[in-house]
Amino acid sequence: MTKLFEQLQQHFSVSDFSQPQGNQAFVSISREQAVPLLTHLRDIHGFTHLVLITCVDWLEQSRFQLTYILHNHNSHSDLGVKVFIERDNPVMDSMHHLWEQVRVYQRELHEMFGIVFPGSPGLEEPMILESWTGPPPMRRDFDTLKYSQETYCHRPRDEHQPEEHMKQKLYPED
Repeated sequence: MTKLFEQLQQHFSVSDFSQPQGNQAFVSISREQAVPLLTHLRDIHGFTHLVLITCVDWLEQSRFQLTYILHNHNSHSDLGVKVFIERDNPVMDSMHHLWEQVRVYQRELHEMFGIVFPGSPGLEEPMILESWTGPPPMRRDFDTLKYSQETYCHRPRDEHQPEEHMKQKLYPED
């Protein structure tokens, strides 16, 4: 994987190489170079399978980290490509032209984090949160308690001691 990193450095501004395992590595790239790098990895280096796209909310740094995990079937290796985007203006180029399944991940990231992928098919269609009107719920500054208190009515809960409750249910006359 070190050799691959050195080859990529000749064409792209990749950085932050790490290799937690022999067949798994991570690199970072700028948002502007992400599409060309992923295209190069797919077409030249055999990383033809997109495993997933994930997001980390670095609230304190005001940015999101998108990680594209790619797999090369011939070398049985995985490469994670990290792309950092601004949290205040979360826009990332769409990759749906590279892998068909990308649009599903992009819809999820749009719905859960508010990231916009211009040109991505069906981006605005609800995926999981039908009729959702609140802010993106996976952002770290989303206050779930406040949202639920403002949105839902309070419902008292019956609290039972399990042993005593089952005893009364099973043997009500004892």
